Amino acid sequence: MEGPRVTLFAPAPRRRSRARTVGWAFLIGAVVLGLLASLLPSPYLIEVPGPVYNTIGTQKQGTGKDAKDVKLIQVSGHETYPTAGALDMLTVGIQGDATNRPSWTSVIRAIFTRSQAVIPVEAIYPSGTTTEQVNERDSADMQASQQSAVAAALIQQGNDLPTELEVSAVQEGSAADGAIEEGDVITAFDGKSLTTNADAASLREAVAQHGTSRPATVTVERDGATKDVRVTPRSEQGTALLGVGVTERYEFPFKVSIRLQDVGGPSAGMMFALGIIDEITPGKLNGGKHVAGTGTITADGEVGPIGGIRQKLYGAKDAGATVFLAPADNCDEVVGHVPDGLDVYSVSTLDQAVTDLQTIADGKSTAKLARCGS
Repeated sequence: MEGPRVTLFAPAPRRRSRARTVGWAFLIGAVVLGLLASLLPSPYLIEVPGPVYNTIGTQKQGTGKDAKDVKLIQVSGHETYPTAGALDMLTVGIQGDATNRPSWTSVIRAIFTRSQAVIPVEAIYPSGTTTEQVNERDSADMQASQQSAVAAALIQQGNDLPTELEVSAVQEGSAADGAIEEGDVITAFDGKSLTTNADAASLREAVAQHGTSRPATVTVERDGATKDVRVTPRSEQGTALLGVGVTERYEFPFKVSIRLQDVGGPSAGMMFALGIIDEITPGKLNGGKHVAGTGTITADGEVGPIGGIRQKLYGAKDAGATVFLAPADNCDEVVGHVPDGLDVYSVSTLDQAVTDLQTIADGKSTAKLARCGS
């Protein structure tokens, strides 16, 4: 008679059951983590290529039936000439703001996307700063850069422009508090005139060179009278400062209006200056080519660095540009990030940018033009 059958591997099904349970636990955990990553806000913002505007073209403004194409640069009181091609100014779009930040999933995706960059929220919204305050600051920067662009373009064309540096704000508790007043026009610093081709940078440089060891003489116009004020600059983060904000005001020989809407920041200055020059001079500055670029501008034509250069390179490429003018001080961020088909030149002054464009327009050799990394 056959005895009872013995199963040597009876525990095996229980092990499979535990393994299956552990597997499901990992899967559910991964799904939960994925959902949390897609929903939880990160402490970062994402920079992406923003809209592109042709400074010698138009922008659609208004809504519905009232929408119309408005020329960005409008000149009256001076002859204008036909333009062609494009002189694109570039923008950077920001995903997220002070209170609504991108999810971790979006941040991780941006890290692996060449045209995007991840930055800390504090880079744009310092602690205690609201979205509205940042928007107001960017709008003010845009207005100031437009004035500087007009001044730079006209000075580059040989005009001497009387300049006024009007005090727009006095920082409470600063060196200037109680001595300089809002609405004062600063005409000289330590006897050096600040009334011709001067800008805010000129004043900052003069104050920095003076230092903090002795009083400076600040000449202001107030209530129709000229007055010398003695102020000792104070050091803030290692730099001598008066503690005033100034607005540059120019007396232009003819009217130039820039009609761009819903864009902030100072980085379009150089391209607006080039657009103005193209409008008021014979011929086509860009040779009819599709040119893009970026950079701040001072009244005396110095091109300064900007943020988001990588995103702007890709924005230019996507818009169809073949030539890109980049601030020399941004070259370290340009190298290794140039999209195929985009020819990038390094510029530090408006004169250099004009010369580069004329060289390209005339079909001459560009071998001696400055480039990032060369």
